[in-house]
Amino acid sequence: MRIGEAAAAVGMTAKALLSPAGRSANGYRDYPEEILGKLGLIRRGKDAGLALAEIHEVLRIRDAGQAPCTHVADQLAQQLASLDEQIVELTALRESVAELHAAVAAGNPDECDAQQVCSYL
Repeated sequence: MRIGEAAAAVGMTAKALLSPAGRSANGYRDYPEEILGKLGLIRRGKDAGLALAEIHEVLRIRDAGQAPCTHVADQLAQQLASLDEQIVELTALRESVAELHAAVAAGNPDECDAQQVCSYL
């Protein structure tokens, strides 16, 4: 199975994360069917917002013959904490933008002072 076929099977590209496979007679790298499991893990990791380096570490642990479950649990806990922090920041930003928008909606653009960059900001 060529990398393009394997990647297409799971809806992604992942050359950078995979060790190069041996080449077949036609010169293409030939990956075993088991690569689909790794590509699926890569896709799920990306869908969870993990960085490629974090996913690569999971694969490294697994390729070393260890179960990466504890490591993955820690990564997902960190990702949840990061998402919670981003939600708080985005909520505050939204409130700020909503206040500015309310001021714009209550204002009259025809009365804006041309000497100012923008009286709304």
